[in-house]
Amino acid sequence: MPPIRSQSSKDSTEREGRILLAIQAFQNNQIPNIHLAARTFNVPRSTLRRRLSGVQDRANSRANSQKLSEIEEESLQKWILSMDARGSAPRPSTVREMANLLLEKRGTTPVLSVGDKWVYNFVKRHPLLSSRFSRRYNYERAKCEDPKIIREWFNLVEKTILQFGIDPDDVYNFDETGFAMGLTATARVISRSEFYGRRALLQPGNREWVTIIECTNATGWALPPCVIFKGKVFIESWFDGLPGDWRFEVSPNGWTSDEIGLRWLEKLFIPTTSS
Repeated sequence: MPPIRSQSSKDSTEREGRILLAIQAFQNNQIPNIHLAARTFNVPRSTLRRRLSGVQDRANSRANSQKLSEIEEESLQKWILSMDARGSAPRPSTVREMANLLLEKRGTTPVLSVGDKWVYNFVKRHPLLSSRFSRRYNYERAKCEDPKIIREWFNLVEKTILQFGIDPDDVYNFDETGFAMGLTATARVISRSEFYGRRALLQPGNREWVTIIECTNATGWALPPCVIFKGKVFIESWFDGLPGDWRFEVSPNGWTSDEIGLRWLEKLFIPTTSS
């Protein structure tokens, strides 16, 4: 059984319908002026004038801190969740730009915009969203994450350690990591609230990186790092006050290479782990 609406609710709905018809007729130049449009559709002239200037009706209007309608906020939330699922959770400034774009599409004069605190309040109103810091994540590495392959690899490592009785002090892991010069390491983003910790943001794989080779053993002891810069010649005067056991290399693109890896083994890994 449909809900029983009061007479005042019915009257309000009917008046809103007449106002919408009056607005449409005036904007389509079917009626030459506001006074005639208000009289034709039996609506208050002051109300019609306010609505034409962009003021929403009270039933559909939102609080001043919200500004967007429920449908607009729902669309914005879906966009944020979609971007987050693809590893590109937007920053608050981007969310604010999208909100202003939605307001601009209304075509009202003057064009409305949200304030500096609007994104903060928007996230608080939507339990599915959360504000947190991000961490960069390489796109090529993200494509290679297969839980089945990773699990099988660790099972093989465990089997090999048990089979040959390898001591944890002799189990080493090394990897290369990098960062783009001039790119901040973290940024606040808007993402799903169900996730904990920092959200990963995919980074294009074609950036110029400063690469660092890091190595540690199973007991937690770490070797000095090897830092690889883009260039042809390394000049020691570039840096001052760094530890003397750090190793520096240069390569045409700032990445590691077979030659650099061999020198790292001969000049850093073997001497350090053998002493």
